[in-house]
Amino acid sequence: MRWWKILGLAGVAGVAATGVVVARAERRRRAYTPDEIRTRLRARLEEAGEEAAEKEARESS
Repeated sequence: MRWWKILGLAGVAGVAATGVVVARAERRRRAYTPDEIRTRLRARLEEAGEEAAEKEARESS
């Protein structure tokens, strides 16, 4: 086998592996109900607000 054939096979394997990872992530993302997504986003917003308030308090001290 020539080196370019091995390189081509490695490229095909890389594309296939990337497709598997993307499909798996998409499946996980779609598994959430709209209510679960809303709850998670609100929790993240609350955490971000608390972190910002803590940072502001440290900077003003």
